[in-house]
Amino acid sequence: MAEKLCSTVGIFRNHEDAESAVKELLKAGYDMKKLSVVGKDYHTEDSFIGYYNTGDRMAAWGKYGLFWGSIWGLLFGSAFFIVPGLGPVMVAGPLVSWMIGILETAVITGGLSALGGALASIGIPHDSVLRYETALKTSKFILVAHGTGQEVDMARNILLQNKAEETNVHKDRASSEHLLTQQ
Repeated sequence: MAEKLCSTVGIFRNHEDAESAVKELLKAGYDMKKLSVVGKDYHTEDSFIGYYNTGDRMAAWGKYGLFWGSIWGLLFGSAFFIVPGLGPVMVAGPLVSWMIGILETAVITGGLSALGGALASIGIPHDSVLRYETALKTSKFILVAHGTGQEVDMARNILLQNKAEETNVHKDRASSEHLLTQQ
């Protein structure tokens, strides 16, 4: 019987702490294909922000352009979404695919955004999803490490050592069904 997968979610006050945690996970040998980072974009500031994608590389300019460029170089998958209720959101890692899957199948219910639907589809409870979306609204960064229980425990310890304000472990749902309902 295969080990059930889990996720740990960390909330970070700023991009420096989130980036430090990603680099420490990399040093510890964590599989970067199992790590996602989410943060708000700042399109309303005075400085110009631009995005481009050439092949597998995406780049950004602006307040957090250097941060996102660094993160996108380490993680697999990157995207920019305008999420109703959250605004412009930058996403890196497998969460990009999960969000696209939710958007393409249009199975979001229970008042969740595409981001919330993607998080709920991997077993994160509705109340936790709302807490993570609220953290994003207040300009915090979310890091999601996905894997076996042992991998997630290691990741959680590293997140806590790198100034995560909060970390939570969530078990994946046994079902592969992605229809979300309000709990």
